[in-house]
Amino acid sequence: MRRNVFLYGAIALFFAAVGIYFGTKHHAPAEPESPAVANFFAQQLEDSNSKIQPLSQWQGKTLIINFWATWCAPCVEEMPELTELQTELLPKNIQILGVGIDSANNIREFAAKYKITYPLYIAGINGSELSRQFGNQAGGLPFTVIIGPKGDVKKTYLGRLKMDQLRADINAL
Repeated sequence: MRRNVFLYGAIALFFAAVGIYFGTKHHAPAEPESPAVANFFAQQLEDSNSKIQPLSQWQGKTLIINFWATWCAPCVEEMPELTELQTELLPKNIQILGVGIDSANNIREFAAKYKITYPLYIAGINGSELSRQFGNQAGGLPFTVIIGPKGDVKKTYLGRLKMDQLRADINAL
């Protein structure tokens, strides 16, 4: 009888350990499918609050990455709409990120003035190279990328966003 209790206890511990192992493996974000996405997540950029942030913190989520600059009129025009969209998307676990191809000072002033509610990162000229890796060969702004939770590029947009089209594309995910 005592031997059976130890045997059952050992079996229970074994299966508990297996469950914990596979449970943690299942919840870890998958490696990105796209080299551009992998490079993006490998970056650490300063945010508009002057803190260095690893972009890998966003891995495993659906992302809308908007490359922009304060001197880009269409970029500035769409940012209030992106702020509104971010509020709509919070329950869906979709995150908008702004990657500024501009100086740290300009981005900080802009963020304070316009009360942008999604994270803004300061990439400077390196942001142009990041956007090229996503297919923006012309280097035009604004440039927006939708990345799925598995790290695959779902869609890219060059130029001012049409919010109805963006919403439709998000809903189609």
